[in-house]
Amino acid sequence: MNLTEEEVELLNSKEGLRRLFANKKVNLERALRLANYDVTLKELQTELIKLQTWVIENNKKVVVIFEGRDAAGKGGAIRRITAYINPRRYRVVALNKPTEEEKGQWYFQRYVNHLPRPGEIVFFDRSWYNRAIVEPVNGFCTMEEHERFMGQVNEFEKMIQSADTYLVKLYFSISKEEQAERFEEIKSDPLKRWKITPVDLRAQELWDEYTKYKEKMFAHTNTENAPWVIIKANKKTEARISALSHILETIPYE
Repeated sequence: MNLTEEEVELLNSKEGLRRLFANKKVNLERALRLANYDVTLKELQTELIKLQTWVIENNKKVVVIFEGRDAAGKGGAIRRITAYINPRRYRVVALNKPTEEEKGQWYFQRYVNHLPRPGEIVFFDRSWYNRAIVEPVNGFCTMEEHERFMGQVNEFEKMIQSADTYLVKLYFSISKEEQAERFEEIKSDPLKRWKITPVDLRAQELWDEYTKYKEKMFAHTNTENAPWVIIKANKKTEARISALSHILETIPYE
C-alpha cells in the first residue's frame, strides 16, 4: 500500500511501532488504524482531565450512564475513559442485584445513594434502566413494577438535573452476530470466563424480547432534556472514541 507522509510519521511514532510489531505478521493497515486510535484516545483522555478539573474547581456534578446489551463493551469503554483522571474524584457504580431491604424501598433509592457529590463524576455501568429492559425480559420484576418505573423515570431524571447535575445517557448498540462472537471469545478465554452469567447465556435466545423493551425505552425516555445517544459498538475502538467524544461535547467545561 502507498503511504502518505502523515502515515509514515504515525508508523514511526511510539504508538505506531508498538502496533506494527505487536504480531509476528506485519499488517500495515491494521497497525495504522490502531495507532491512530491510540493517538486519538490519548488526546481525548487529556481533554477529559481538563473536564474533570473544571468539575472539581466549580463543584459541578456529572452522571454518565452506560447501557447496552451484554458484551457490548460498556466496561472496556469505562476503563479507557477513566484511565487517567483523578481517582479520588470519580466513581464507577456497578450495582449487584438488590438486597431484600432494597427490594422494599422506592426503586430509585439505591441509585440516589450513589449520585455524585459536588466536584465528582459518577459512571454507571448499567443503571436504573435495568428495570426498563433486563428485569422485565428475565422476569426479575413484575409488569406493574416495570410500568411504574416507566411512569416515574423521566421525572426522576428531571429531579437529578434540577440539582445542578449533568446527565449523559449512552447506549452501546451491537449486532446479534457480534454479541454471539464475543460470548464465544469470553467462554474460550479462562481469564474472562468469569464474566459470563446465567443472564448472558440467555441473551441470544431472548434477543427479540430485549429489542422490544429497548425500543419501548427509547420511545418513552429519549427526552429533550435527557436524550439517549446510541454508540455503534461493533468495533470496540470506535465505540470508545465515540463515547468519550460525546461526553466532552456534552459537558460545557472550559
